Amino acid sequence: EIHIKEPIKKEVNPHLLPGELLLCEASRVYKYVQEDGSNRGTYGKLVCTNFKIAFLDDDSTSDDNEPQFKNKIVGENDITLQCVDQIYGVYDEKKKLLTGQLRKYPEKLIIYCKDLRVFHFCLRYTKEEEVKRIVSGIIHHSQTSKLLKRLFLFSYASAAPNTTDRRDQTVMFDTLEDWRDELERTKGNVKYKAVTTNEGYKVSEKLPLYFVVPICVSEESILKYEGRGIPIWCWSCHNGAALLKMSAFPKEQDDIASQTQKAFLDGIYKTISKPPYELLKTDDLSSSLPSLQDIQTAYTRFKQLFLIDNSTDFWATDVKWFSLLESTNWLEIIRRVLKKAIEVAECLERQHTNVLLIEESATDLCCVISSLVQVMMDSYSRTKSGFQSLIQKEWVIGGHSFLDRCNHLHKSDKEEAPVFLLLLNCVWQLVQQYPPAFEFTETYLTVLSDSLYVPIFSTFFFNSQHQKDANTSGESLKTQSGPFRFLTVWDWSVQFDPKAQAFLNNPLYAEKPKPDKSQRKTARFKHQRQLSLPLTQTKSSTKRGFFREETDHLIKNILGKRIGKFIYPSDELPSGFREFYDSWHSKPVDYHGLLLPRIDGPEIKVWAQRYLRWIPEAQLHGGGTIATAAKILDLMEEVQNLQVKMDEEHSQATSGDVHSVPMLRNSARLSSLFPFALLHRQSVKPALPTSTWKDLEDEDDLVKRDDEFVYLSDDML
Repeated sequence: EIHIKEPIKKEVNPHLLPGELLLCEASRVYKYVQEDGSNRGTYGKLVCTNFKIAFLDDDSTSDDNEPQFKNKIVGENDITLQCVDQIYGVYDEKKKLLTGQLRKYPEKLIIYCKDLRVFHFCLRYTKEEEVKRIVSGIIHHSQTSKLLKRLFLFSYASAAPNTTDRRDQTVMFDTLEDWRDELERTKGNVKYKAVTTNEGYKVSEKLPLYFVVPICVSEESILKYEGRGIPIWCWSCHNGAALLKMSAFPKEQDDIASQTQKAFLDGIYKTISKPPYELLKTDDLSSSLPSLQDIQTAYTRFKQLFLIDNSTDFWATDVKWFSLLESTNWLEIIRRVLKKAIEVAECLERQHTNVLLIEESATDLCCVISSLVQVMMDSYSRTKSGFQSLIQKEWVIGGHSFLDRCNHLHKSDKEEAPVFLLLLNCVWQLVQQYPPAFEFTETYLTVLSDSLYVPIFSTFFFNSQHQKDANTSGESLKTQSGPFRFLTVWDWSVQFDPKAQAFLNNPLYAEKPKPDKSQRKTARFKHQRQLSLPLTQTKSSTKRGFFREETDHLIKNILGKRIGKFIYPSDELPSGFREFYDSWHSKPVDYHGLLLPRIDGPEIKVWAQRYLRWIPEAQLHGGGTIATAAKILDLMEEVQNLQVKMDEEHSQATSGDVHSVPMLRNSARLSSLFPFALLHRQSVKPALPTSTWKDLEDEDDLVKRDDEFVYLSDDML
């Protein structure tokens, strides 16, 4: 049975941004609502522009039931061309990956997105010519390689007025003054200096215009090997120890070149190992952390767990969820990266030793580790403006190849790797373990990850500062001359109105350290244990649902005492690291001091909001962290209203602007998918095979609990 919503009769036109052009469209396209196979959905128009793919139905023009957390650039049924991951066609109920020229056009189109949305379109009722145009257009504009200047980024920059808001206090690190201010802030200006050697990019196009090196390093040394072999300053600890990074020399070289470079490095090491510098420890990340290829492979497997076509597929994976999650190796990579960051923090904090991170280009894993260390050790990096400044310093200006790693131009799959996404996953672990320590929320991290694929901001669409500068000059449609004026992603007003932006700020952020040390462990949000891997290798029981709360406290306690044996064999970790880790966790948490993530076993969790927000089956009605946030925000609003009344009584004057907080009345109506999706239908009740049902009957209380989730038809019984 097909539940059909009548085709729209009035003409619906897409909302086009400045510089956006309509390329092709198809009418009478049927968009499925992912339900239980009943093929329910709605008719509308499918369009493709030079910016996005969009589905327009009669609800697209209505302002009724508009979500509180609406993105002003990308709508609920919009997919930016850079956000398209893979496109499949359905031929006679068989899925086939669509690439290049097609001989036969599909009757159904399935689009998998990089933000893990899945769209199903039926083209059976669409005119044949329109099907050819729209399918060919979507594949061509979203999957084939393109030139940099063909990105919508340039069309938008040349057509849109630049009204960017620079009041956000984010430091861009594109001037010498920014680097000098950072040196002064971290007290690193005694031993390190900001240099202008690379002005005009005469040293290297991969290095930024300005960067910081030890005072003893000469300009000749920087110029000798195009910046390779030079320790570049990242951050200074309160005790004077510094975090440095270095671009390594190529490994495959002749003996004479290798000996010359080795002598050069020895000279550099000796220079910065003398007073006033601390001892130096080098760490080659290419040998101590997974390769970019390993990271890409793990994430590719991991994201498949969340690209769900329908309810049947969802519940089919539930039975083997633990083994599937473990086989991806994604959580293990997160744990290894966090462990490496703790090792570096231990050298800086306890051993007062400089740490030099080494990598081939020093723009991938170096960025991850240096950023994590600063988030853990510098409370400024846990504020919103501080974190944004950190991303600018280490990633944008630091030369991370966003264009290649995100594969925005579809040039080479070999270069693709979710390195920045790995950082956000690691930071999320800290945010969910220590909520009061961060000024921003997990929602902030989620929309930041989404912004990777929105090509109106220059932040994540260049490989280096040089590439951006080289492509900034161009013709503007407004002025007929002058450089492009790109937007920065840090101006959140471009994507969200003030009411929505309030979701990015943490109302529980601890402005000052609490003097009461009896508050050792703060109340933690309740997390689903199924978002982390169990500690044993035993087969996971089929009696536990995908999001069922584990209640066997005895087993938890027993396993908890054995965590160290499972995670850290006796020969894996030096005793100093374990001592440092255990010692810190035995003391009260200072939310403005050093933060060490818990990395043992199940403490490493799946980032539920990002990966499960589009899956109705995974929602908790009236639950999740959003229910807690709703109560807090309601309380904040009440306090603010009382403050306004008190001010009015005292001053006999009307109060000025009051910082707005989102209205989240009646949180029972919300689900854990909020604010990215409104309240969805109840989860489709799976029809379980008889054998599975018999397994469930082993525990009476579980049968009663799961009875509302399991539907057994008469013929099955």
